[in-house]
Amino acid sequence: MGVVPFFAYTTVFLLIPTLVVVVGAFLDGSNRLTTGNIEGLTQPAVVRGLTQSLILSAATALGGAALGGLLAYAVSTAREGSVTKRFVTSVCGVLAQFGGVALAFAFMASFAANTGLITKLLAGIGIETGGGLWLYEWDKGLMLVYLYFQIPLMLIVFLPAVEGLRPQWREATETLGGTSWTYWRRVAAPILFPSFVGATLLLFTNAFSAYATAAALVSQGQPLIPLQIAATFRSEVLLGQENLGKAMALAMVVVVAVVMAVYAWLDKRSSRWMQR
Repeated sequence: MGVVPFFAYTTVFLLIPTLVVVVGAFLDGSNRLTTGNIEGLTQPAVVRGLTQSLILSAATALGGAALGGLLAYAVSTAREGSVTKRFVTSVCGVLAQFGGVALAFAFMASFAANTGLITKLLAGIGIETGGGLWLYEWDKGLMLVYLYFQIPLMLIVFLPAVEGLRPQWREATETLGGTSWTYWRRVAAPILFPSFVGATLLLFTNAFSAYATAAALVSQGQPLIPLQIAATFRSEVLLGQENLGKAMALAMVVVVAVVMAVYAWLDKRSSRWMQR
C-alpha cells in the first residue's frame, strides 16, 4: 500500500503521456494509422533540430562532466564535515535545480546587450562583448547557460563515486612501488570510469530534455527538437501537425531510453566496486 501513491503518480505523469505519444505518432488527423509522421522526421528542419539538440546536449554533457568531475575530486579532498565541503555541496544542490525561465532571465540581466550588468562593467573598462547577441545563440549562449546547471549536477552525481575510493588502494599502490600516476591510471581511473561515463550520460539526458531555458533564450530560427515539438501544438504556421510533434517526441523518448539503458548498465557495473 505504501507504494500505491508512487505508482499512481508514475502512471498519470509518465506512463499515460508516453502511451499518448507512442500511439499519436502513428495516427493522422483523422485518427487513422499512418507512418507519415515517422517519415516526417526526415524533413530537413526536423533533422537540423534533432542534430543541434544532440550537439548541444553532448557538448554541455562533456564540458559539465569534465569540470564537475574535477570539482567533485577537489571537494572529496576536504575534511569530512568541514564547512567548505558542506557549503559547496549545498550550493551545487541548489544550482543543479536552478533552471527554466528564471535562469534565462538571470543570464539576460548579466550579459544582455547594453543592459546586462556584467556587459556594462566590461564596457566600462574597455572590453567589448560583441553586443551580447551571442547569448541568444544555441551554440554559444545556450551552451554556457546549460553548463551553469550541468556542472553542479555532475558534482552531486559523481561525488559519491569519488568518495568511494579507499585510501588503502593508494597505500597498496605506493607499497608496491607505484607512483600517483600509476595509482590513477591502473586503480582509480578504471574504477571511476563507469561512474564517470554514466554521470555524463545523465547530463546528456538532462540537457536533451530541457525546454524552458531554451524557449526563453533562442528562437525558432535556431531550432532545437523540444522547441519544434512545442511549435507543432501552438504555432499557427504548423497548425494541424500535432501528431508530427508526437513523432518527434517519440524520437526523443527513444534516444533517452537508449542513453538511460546504458547508464543503468554502467551504474550496476560501478556499484560492484563500491560494495567491496
